[in-house]
This record gives sequence, structure tokens and C-alpha cells, in this order.
Amino acid sequence: MSDSPPFDPAFFRQVLGQLPTGVTVVTAAGPAGPAGLAIGSFGSVSLDPPLVMFMPGKSSSSWPVIEAAGHFGVNILAEDQADMSNLFASKAEDKFAGLEWTTKITGAPIFESALAWVDCEVAQVVEGGDHWIVLGRVLDLGVQRDDAGPLVFLAGKYGAFAPLG
Repeated sequence: MSDSPPFDPAFFRQVLGQLPTGVTVVTAAGPAGPAGLAIGSFGSVSLDPPLVMFMPGKSSSSWPVIEAAGHFGVNILAEDQADMSNLFASKAEDKFAGLEWTTKITGAPIFESALAWVDCEVAQVVEGGDHWIVLGRVLDLGVQRDDAGPLVFLAGKYGAFAPLG
């Protein structure tokens, strides 16, 4: 293994960027108000027990607030919500200003315009390189819209899902 070529992070990102990902905003109710961040690494883990996962970067300023809350909401964004994704990927002071949201079991913000949502408690956090791997136990979930498809991210760009046929 010592003869391996040097690792190129840009090439790694380019290759893995060929796989489309769904776009979500993960939120929680913090002591100083709601916190949230855009996540492209969300997925289902287990049906029994019902578990999901997401992977926030270690440099995230929102993740420590979410972790301390012990719960989180996942807002699955619709194809018309790229601006919301960009907002929650930013360091904006008040990402929730002007947005309509409600809460479910945990008190985490659930956006009324999201395609679907999942309300969870933090079950486990595992270190994964420059990210955390967060497992969440699903407490409640729902679909809110049937007028749009999911927001997709592929090769550095947003897009929409188009079924074959």
C-alpha cells in the first residue's frame, strides 16, 4: 500500500459527485432559537427499529446546537426549494426569518413547504473522518406535498427527478 498515488480530494469529490443525492434541511430547537443546516447525506438505515442517518461536517456551527438538543427534524426539500438549501448552507445570521414552520413531537422546526419530514431523537453519533455520522430514531414522519418532486444535487448542481418512461 505504500506505493499508492497521493490522494486527491478534488478528484474524490468529482467522482462521488456523479451519484445524485436528495437535499434536506436538518433542524432543531435550540436554547437561543432554532438551528438548521443543509444536508445532502441523509438516508434510511433500518426499519426495525426505524432509524435514519445524516452526516454533518465537523466544522458546522449548527450541528453542536442540534446535538445538544438531542433531537432533530429532517425537512426533505422539493425541487422548487434550491434557495432554501442555499440559505441553510450559508452562515446567515437568522436562517429562519420569513419562513413558515411548525413543530411535531420533538419541537424541531418542520417547514410547511417541505416535500416531507421526519422527526427524530439522536440515537448515536459516530466519528467519520471530517464528518459525524448521526443515527436518529424516527418518532414521527409525514408527506406534505404531492405537487413536486424532490430537490436533487448532482455534480455540483441542483436538479429535479424525472421518472423514466
